[in-house]
Amino acid sequence: MLDLPLEPTDDLANPAFKDRAACAAWLQQLQLTNLHQAHAVLRNQLDEFGRYPMRGLERLHTLELLRETVILVQRDYAKKLISKKLPLGEDELTVFVSIIALWQGLVTGYRRCLQAYLAGDKQLAEQGALLTQRCLRYSGLQIFEHLRNGYEFDAKLWHQLHTLFAFAESQGYQQTEVEDQQHAAGHSSTCQTVYVKTLLACHAHPFELTRGQLQLLDRWLSQWHEVLLIDRRAVVGKDDAPPLAVDLSGTSGLIPLHLATPSDSMRYLPMVPLSKLLRVKSILLQQGQTPQQLDLGNEYNSSDCIEFLNRLHRYCCEANTERQAERRTIAQSAALCFSIEGIYAHIARKPFKQPRKETGADSLARKQIAAFGRVLSETDRHDVVQLGFALENWQIENESLMGGRVVRASEQGERIGCQQLVAVRPDDAKTFMLGKVSWLVVTRNGQLRMGIQYLPGLAQPIAIKAKGINTALSDKAEAALLLTAVASLKVPASLILPRDFFRAERLIDIVHHDGTTQTVKLGFSVDKGADFERVSFTPA
Repeated sequence: MLDLPLEPTDDLANPAFKDRAACAAWLQQLQLTNLHQAHAVLRNQLDEFGRYPMRGLERLHTLELLRETVILVQRDYAKKLISKKLPLGEDELTVFVSIIALWQGLVTGYRRCLQAYLAGDKQLAEQGALLTQRCLRYSGLQIFEHLRNGYEFDAKLWHQLHTLFAFAESQGYQQTEVEDQQHAAGHSSTCQTVYVKTLLACHAHPFELTRGQLQLLDRWLSQWHEVLLIDRRAVVGKDDAPPLAVDLSGTSGLIPLHLATPSDSMRYLPMVPLSKLLRVKSILLQQGQTPQQLDLGNEYNSSDCIEFLNRLHRYCCEANTERQAERRTIAQSAALCFSIEGIYAHIARKPFKQPRKETGADSLARKQIAAFGRVLSETDRHDVVQLGFALENWQIENESLMGGRVVRASEQGERIGCQQLVAVRPDDAKTFMLGKVSWLVVTRNGQLRMGIQYLPGLAQPIAIKAKGINTALSDKAEAALLLTAVASLKVPASLILPRDFFRAERLIDIVHHDGTTQTVKLGFSVDKGADFERVSFTPA
């Protein structure tokens, strides 16, 4: 049986359409120019339609007609959330919640049809596989929306997904092919394909992936349905990719085989077929074939595709025991600050100061009087927090030489984006460690958790000024950071520059914290983040 309770239908429900013909006419007059309004209307009408009592087959036909418009509006509405920092603002969170609710509206509609199917509706006798596949697909899309936007999802979604797949298994049509042109054009789909690709997407470190990479992963997995397998027993081969496990009675996703407890509800994903496919695609790209020739799309070039394929193999097909072993679990408070100027201010113990003429000093004094009611003394200026450079309280949860995982102590603080520059000072340290945000997620209780990849070297505050008559920056200096060399790792010194400042072989003056000046030539870009670029340099 399908253990997913539904609210009873309501005779008082009054949707704008009550059958397929009326729905077609209603869609013809639906105005899509105002996206926010169109989304709200669709959500309200789909909810009202879900409560309306009607025959199962007519409901199915109406839902199949509706979903094309729902998918179109959802795709466009979700663009409002692209590249947003976390946590989302109030208006952005409203958009996010509305998108989730509209997908759930489709799930509820198709579950009404499943309810009729289970009750013996003869008109739906051949539609069980399609109905369950649709429920799985839109349950999975609710999960994907959480992954794309960096929010943990309620365990109820895992329960819904597992229960639907268990139902498909009990009916014997988990591998029955159904048409789904709205999501897998040119490819058939099955309940098993939808279920397994959702499991794998959640296992592939999704919060480290961009929105585009998650979209691409979903499409690739749809194409690779022949390797998305699930079994009742685990087969382990020597030197093969180890299988992954999932508990259909649980409320979590895939787990490593060594953590699985055998039971009737445990299922296993053999990863050898996917491992071979990922390796073959990567090798063929290295041999000169294009992503288009390998049906990998045209979003990324060959080198980016190779990197992504290798990453997926590492996360899904390789045991992570070494990485787990090198990380140590700790519980330690730390102070964090962000942006080059903010980090400069806290390391230098004073904000970056642009050389000013007397009129500039007068202007600064006027700003200080407006903000603080007086002109700040040099001693006052050392209180960089008072001057607007926040120092946030976070908790380090685990750490290695390469990075750490931290969680914000409160729900308040700066909004943060992936690949953003960050400095960390543990409470038992006097110096800041520089790093970049590698992933972000908002937990169910509203806290922000993130992974930090440390950058090698001790950060020192410097000012930089471009040289040469053709520079677009004139004589304006900018705050920057110098990362000292790390002899033990054979890592030379490097510079942390504002994004888009770097040009290969550009000459710049560095003004060190002690006032000494050094002219250097920029080399090559080592790393590029959202608000910084790490570059090599040599003395000029």
